[in-house]
Amino acid sequence: MKDQERSLLQVLDDYKSAVLAKDVDAFLALYDAEVRVFDMWGNWSYSGIAAWRAVVARWFEAHGSERVVVEFGDTQVRAAPDIAVINVFVVYRGVSAEGVELRSMTNRMTLALWRTAGRWKIVHEHTSAPVDHETTRAILARAA
Repeated sequence: MKDQERSLLQVLDDYKSAVLAKDVDAFLALYDAEVRVFDMWGNWSYSGIAAWRAVVARWFEAHGSERVVVEFGDTQVRAAPDIAVINVFVVYRGVSAEGVELRSMTNRMTLALWRTAGRWKIVHEHTSAPVDHETTRAILARAA
C-alpha cells in the first residue's frame, strides 16, 4: 500500500474514532471549511462547516448514552497527488452503553478529498441508499 493510500484510509479510521467518541471537533477536523454535504437525512445539502457542525452535533447528542460504531467495507480509493475520491459501504451500528447492538443501517458513501497544508480534507460527502421501486422506501440493509 502506498503512503498516499494509507493517509487516505487514515481519514476513514479517524472518522470511525470521532463518531465512537462523539467528538464533534475531531469529526469536523476531517472536513474542509467550505465542505458541501449531500446527506440522506432531512435536507438536500449542507454548505460550509458551520451548517455541517449543527447536523453533527445533533446526531451525536441524539444518541444519549448510546454509541455509534462505524464499519467501512468494499473501500475503493482513486487518487492523484492532491485530490482523491473514496467510495465505500458504511455500516452504522447503534450500541447501548452495555455494548448491546440496538440497530444498524448501511449507506453508500462517496468522499471527495483534497490535500491542503499536507493534510487530506473532505470537500464533498455524498451518502445514499437504493430505493425500493414499489414502496419508495430507502433500503438500509445491504443484501449479502
